[in-house]
Amino acid sequence: MIQKLKEKYLALSANQAVGFWLAAWWIINLIVAGASELANDEAYYHIFAQNLAWGYFDHPPMTALLVWLGEHIFSGELGVRFFFTILQPLYLYIFWIIIRDTVATSRSLSRQDGELYAMISSAMLILQLYGLIAVPDGPLMFFTAIFLLTFKLFTESKRFAWLMMGVALGLLALSKYHGALVLIFALLANVKWLLKSPKKIGELALSGVVALAIITPHLMWQGQHDWVSFAYHLSDRNSIFEIENITDYVVNILVVFSPFFVPLWVQSMRKVGASTPITRTLKLYPAAFFIFFGLSAMRGSVQPQWTIVATYGLVWLLWSYSISHARTRRYVMRMGWVTNGLIILVKFVLVFNPIGIRAEVFNNQSSYSEMAKAANGRPLIVDTRYTTGAKYDFYTGSKVYCQSSINHRTSEWQFRNDDDSFIDREVIIDVNPENYTEQERRERIKSVKLSNGRTFNYVVEPRFRPVRKVTIEVEDFNLPETLTVGDKLSAKLKISNPYPYDIEVDGKTHTLAICWRWRIPRCSYFPLTQNFTIPAKSEVEVECQFTIPDQEQLPLQRYKMGFAIRHRDIPAWYNSEIFTTEVK
Repeated sequence: MIQKLKEKYLALSANQAVGFWLAAWWIINLIVAGASELANDEAYYHIFAQNLAWGYFDHPPMTALLVWLGEHIFSGELGVRFFFTILQPLYLYIFWIIIRDTVATSRSLSRQDGELYAMISSAMLILQLYGLIAVPDGPLMFFTAIFLLTFKLFTESKRFAWLMMGVALGLLALSKYHGALVLIFALLANVKWLLKSPKKIGELALSGVVALAIITPHLMWQGQHDWVSFAYHLSDRNSIFEIENITDYVVNILVVFSPFFVPLWVQSMRKVGASTPITRTLKLYPAAFFIFFGLSAMRGSVQPQWTIVATYGLVWLLWSYSISHARTRRYVMRMGWVTNGLIILVKFVLVFNPIGIRAEVFNNQSSYSEMAKAANGRPLIVDTRYTTGAKYDFYTGSKVYCQSSINHRTSEWQFRNDDDSFIDREVIIDVNPENYTEQERRERIKSVKLSNGRTFNYVVEPRFRPVRKVTIEVEDFNLPETLTVGDKLSAKLKISNPYPYDIEVDGKTHTLAICWRWRIPRCSYFPLTQNFTIPAKSEVEVECQFTIPDQEQLPLQRYKMGFAIRHRDIPAWYNSEIFTTEVK
């Protein structure tokens, strides 16, 4: 029996060998997907899927749709991840179809050539991780493969290739905004070829029209939500220059793209030629993505998966080089087996955690159940940690809301109104003890030690009344572009209360504050002294003044400032328009 199976395997074609090993890889991922716990972002996308829409705070809708579909087939973690595990073998086989004819050889491709492709792909740590978990990089890679296939057909003047490419580009845009780079770098790699083919430029424009038609609903959603995603990605994520961001980026890139192969990436880049539009594109992708996000690291932290599309170029380069160099092929296969052995070990740990690692993918069920036990049926208000709220929802099904704070950032939670259903109920509020006096800690804060090693600190609010939807219109406020210590600001505030209850701003339970935020964690609330009541479904006008304090309280830098009504236990986001100024 075993001998017959061995003979059948040895008789496989290159295509069949690729399919065999991708299927084996998928089965392993499927088991791990159902037996291991969610990472933070996966739970966050589960929250997306609860309300399907054409857009979300920080991502287009494709990820939410895939999670939603999976959860209608399977429960638990497998439901969240199912379609993401399917996408990887599909896009890797599509990519095999694209590149298998790009290598000029004197023979047809063999089973060993298919094994080599599968081995190189599976030894890429970044593919091992992002073929398993439910994040936007899965659909990004899938629709990039579809785009590359249609782009190849487009360059070969296949009929209606421009239409298929337009559809691919539209779906790519609905997967992840980094998809724009996939097109831009493909065009940059083929500028000369396009300039010699005016007809192709026209067909490319038609593809753009098709793509635009597909993404129009998403753009409409963005317009209705003040282009929140673009503002977040292009501005709010930026930070100050830190050398650690660059060094971390370089180290992460060396690790996730297989450190055993780094010298071979360089060698294959030098030796492998690119004579067609698709090969020129693939050869440019690694350098283009690495340089682009390397420059981005000068403005803030860069996550290594943002460069994941470079994988296509690296796999093609190394496979193309190794296929005709026997010594390199042997090295790649040996190091591939070593890498895959280590990966299997990591996946075993993900499922069983035999050494008791405490990380975001472990102890979730027990830890969040312990939090729910403390809540005892009461809703939970989470302090800024949007993924904590998402995991609490996923693992307990209990009522939760995550309040945005200037100390962190806003998230998809700002578009949800879960807290409206908590009005006048007793709730518990997740708090940071460092924000309280010693006496307040003793008298008000309760603590629970969780299985994940963390401590859950909370206070009880007997009658919760949110103020999140209060709006503050700022009038007669001439904010200069620069301020100095001692400058005085004054403004008239029109404060509107949409809730069916009065809000007492007494400086104790609720405080009117001026908020200064720029580059987390440099964020500060300064209470203003006015005490007043905002009647239910009504508004009041308040005049306020603020003196710029010394730089120990307000460091000299640029700020986004505004006004907020803040509950004593809940950090606040702005209730007013956000203004930009600089303290010098």
